[in-house]
Amino acid sequence: MNLKEIEQEALHLSAEERAELAQKLLLSLDVPGAEEIEADWLVEAHRRAIEIDEGTVEPIPADEVRKRAQALLR
Repeated sequence: MNLKEIEQEALHLSAEERAELAQKLLLSLDVPGAEEIEADWLVEAHRRAIEIDEGTVEPIPADEVRKRAQALLR
């Protein structure tokens, strides 16, 4: 099926279905690449490290995080 055929088929969808399709197509264009994701995580890790070093946040042990998460799921 070529683009013109897909377009014609899409135009026969209901307004709600066209809106859903449009949203999915738009979101598919805004997917960051692996390098961008890695760079974002490095920035976040650096920010968190500074907060810990400055004492503005207190790290929570993994066991405590796990307990809290499990409590939320109950």
